[in-house]
Amino acid sequence: MGSDQDDLVVMPLRAVQRRVTGNQDIDMIHVSVVTPTATEGVTRNIEILLRERRHLAADESDDFSVRDMKEIANTLTETTQVLTDLLSAVAAVSLLVGGIGIMNIMLVSVTERTREIGIRLAIGALEREVLLQFLVEAVVLSSCGGIIGISLALSISLWLSELLKVPFILDLGIVAKAFLFSVVVGIIFGYFPARRAAQLDPIDALRHE
Repeated sequence: MGSDQDDLVVMPLRAVQRRVTGNQDIDMIHVSVVTPTATEGVTRNIEILLRERRHLAADESDDFSVRDMKEIANTLTETTQVLTDLLSAVAAVSLLVGGIGIMNIMLVSVTERTREIGIRLAIGALEREVLLQFLVEAVVLSSCGGIIGISLALSISLWLSELLKVPFILDLGIVAKAFLFSVVVGIIFGYFPARRAAQLDPIDALRHE
């Protein structure tokens, strides 16, 4: 549960009761089972034994608690899953906002370069070539943002690892996936402005002021 086992001192029970605590109270007992699947039966047997040893009547509530590590592990797993879902939602919103920003930038670029697009189309450029040009620009823009974001994230993670005294582990697979996501965002949100540029009428584009 996050405790440092290097700071753990193991002593005989009687020696602790006689020389340290001065009483025979026991706060916690750890029990290990041979078969992991038998924890439910063992837990029930421990409850019955403790009720018997503590002389509890049938109508009395337990004055102790027995916790199974499976339950604790399930609770931690559920908590981790909730945090993962929350972070995923935040990441999704961030990608959406970033993608909309890229799309707006590319739309402004298409509007400002309408005459340039018209000239290219007028001298024989194909629609797919214009489409590819602006799509590449969108991908480059999102890729640069991805590289800056990854660099910033790694720098902050390294700083926090030194601050919290935890090891810093670099997973190149996750870094590659993050960069790939930035490229995909550029392709998805850059396609509409690129298609709009490719479908411009050359005559109308040349007349644009």
